[in-house]
Amino acid sequence: MICCRIPVRRQTIHPGSPAPATPRTRRRVALGLCAALGLTCAGTVLAVRAFAHGGYLASGDPLTGSYAEEAADGDAAADALLSGPYTERPAPPRAITRMTAGQETAVRGKPAEPPVSQPLQAAPTAASAPIGPLFSPGNDGDADHHCTASVVHSATRDLVVTAAHCVYDGGFRTNLVFAPGYHDGVVPYGVWVPSRIVVDPRWADRRDEDHDVAFLRVRRPRGSGPAGQRVEDLTGAERIRFSPPGGLPTRTVGYPDDRETPVSCRNTTTAVPGQLRFDCAGFPNGTSGGQMLTAVDPGTGLGTVTGVIGGLDEGGDDETSYSSWFGPDIAALYRRATTDGA
Repeated sequence: MICCRIPVRRQTIHPGSPAPATPRTRRRVALGLCAALGLTCAGTVLAVRAFAHGGYLASGDPLTGSYAEEAADGDAAADALLSGPYTERPAPPRAITRMTAGQETAVRGKPAEPPVSQPLQAAPTAASAPIGPLFSPGNDGDADHHCTASVVHSATRDLVVTAAHCVYDGGFRTNLVFAPGYHDGVVPYGVWVPSRIVVDPRWADRRDEDHDVAFLRVRRPRGSGPAGQRVEDLTGAERIRFSPPGGLPTRTVGYPDDRETPVSCRNTTTAVPGQLRFDCAGFPNGTSGGQMLTAVDPGTGLGTVTGVIGGLDEGGDDETSYSSWFGPDIAALYRRATTDGA
């Protein structure tokens, strides 16, 4: 076994030791392969593809659900990613309107997209500057990008939202790189790595499906971009709405791990206990953490995040996606993310 650098509080995996607990990827993959492989799938579904981590885990503080990533870890992950087949090709400058206090919630009266896709099947869509895949470079067994995330507005202008199962599973993942606006091997807004990750302690303790949400404070890696640059100032940001009702016209977006461009679908959400439900096929592995957006402005492409793919069954099945409900607990997590460690 080739050992990697083990910082303080890192969970080290030794030769012959059992692998760390691994989360289920989107339930649809296992369901689709069970019969073909002669596997019995009932109750909690056997994950045919699961995160292997490869030792890229840190314990952080599970009692508070917080992890301050060591700068060297983020820089190494970014270096590993950019040594691969990816190109930093700056996008044309965007006209960014700075939001004022209170605009992190939905703005009433904004035009919304048509409510329903026909057929109800996710289809390829153009990349959007604040949304991008989460990469996990290194020998951890994952596809190059394993989840989706988005910049959301905050006073700190450096906040990203995704699903908790994308960043925490028995430990905080230390090899994460976010590439907003990514498409076809091009990184138009640079790469960003976590400086801090925040999840609800109930996710860290028992993988509570009603708390499958994570916020990441991100930064430019060493030697990349102007000093002190904030991601929101470069890409713009989605707004975020808490305690959303069901029945809102919603556009859901995610990056499948076998595609280099995102897919999207439009439908209305349904409120179920502790969750938002979104019925549309075609959101496979890699789309976990993908945004459920309302009131999308046709001019800017920006909308309001009311959920991220995750929650029940860590995202759903072949026809349905879920999000943990963005109620008061997620609102409190958002507030803590913008002040924790500040």
